[in-house]
Amino acid sequence: MKFEFYTANSIIFGSGTFDRTAKTASQLLMGEAKAHALLVLGGGSLRKKGVVDNLINSLSDEGIKYTIYEGISSEPQVETVDEGVEIALKSGANLVIGLGGGSVIDTAKAIAGLVTNGGSVRKYLEGVGDGSEITRKALPYIAIPTTAGTGAEITKNAVISSPKERFKKSIRSFHLIPRVALVDPRLTLSLPPHITAGCGMDALTQLIEPYVSRKAQPMSSALAIYGIPFIARSLENAVKSGEDLSPREDMCLGSLLSGIALANSGLGAVHGISASLGANFGVPHGMGCGILLPYIMELNYKEAIRSGNTDVIGRFAHIGEALTGNKYNDKESSALSGVEFIKELSVKIGIPSNLKGFGIKKEDIPRIVKGSAGSSMSGNPVPLSEEQLTRLLDELI
Repeated sequence: MKFEFYTANSIIFGSGTFDRTAKTASQLLMGEAKAHALLVLGGGSLRKKGVVDNLINSLSDEGIKYTIYEGISSEPQVETVDEGVEIALKSGANLVIGLGGGSVIDTAKAIAGLVTNGGSVRKYLEGVGDGSEITRKALPYIAIPTTAGTGAEITKNAVISSPKERFKKSIRSFHLIPRVALVDPRLTLSLPPHITAGCGMDALTQLIEPYVSRKAQPMSSALAIYGIPFIARSLENAVKSGEDLSPREDMCLGSLLSGIALANSGLGAVHGISASLGANFGVPHGMGCGILLPYIMELNYKEAIRSGNTDVIGRFAHIGEALTGNKYNDKESSALSGVEFIKELSVKIGIPSNLKGFGIKKEDIPRIVKGSAGSSMSGNPVPLSEEQLTRLLDELI
């Protein structure tokens, strides 16, 4: 057996840990003559809550100058990243702090990598660029998520999109893994229900797909199966009780573990198709994952039965038990109970049961299927043909 395992140099988790940001930044820049941080931020809600003021005041107390790049409210785009790199270079930033949702975390991650490697982010994108690779260490980067879902604070890739060219592709390198992942569940309190729901389903998918991935390996599998119950038991409460810290802590831990799992074992068809739906029709990523997850699980399980793939069959049985907390008499009951659990959970948290409300037509299916090919699909536990994906989408549209 051979495998590689990557994660952040440091993971700081728990309520109140946000207050350690400035001290952590100072430690990362120890020995630097001048300390200057680029702060990559999302919308204005963090300013209204005083979170940004607390951060910049604490940085100033540590003698760290800062430049702010804010307003990252949608999925990172080529132009957004390139503009951030230019700002970082002009300011002389030698540290990046990303504070926000997955889009902010990915934007900041790409900026940290491109400052030291040069050129537009476009040339590094898989399937889009010219094959250029990230070969130099990124600037030290502290990733601070304010949502519980993407796991981006711990991954080695950043997803970049172009609405004009209709692509969503990754820039990927172990050099991009944040130096520090600082996860404070308090920052996710009051997150709107629909965002909590979408992010939560994304995190759950990122635990399930790596566990059954053909790239699965022991360490990431252990973390994935351990993390599933945290999401399963707390997502509904997090959606319905936004100020309750306990389910938020569970969601943040599950999301963190999902990021580690996907970074080391890849994903599958849910993410492959969801990326295509987002690039072509603007379907929110977490929403797409939530809609597709139970149906792709069922399709994969049946295909594993047909092909006699006993390892995948057993792994889906483990997932069913982890989701429901129950033991079953046979593997089929265990696996299918997991599918039903996710369908019922989706209804409870407001995830649609199909794709009918997104303006997608039957004639769009070939484009969606074609756009789903890529690194995510390569990790799917069993081969799925274009015809199988077409039939599945035909039932959901």
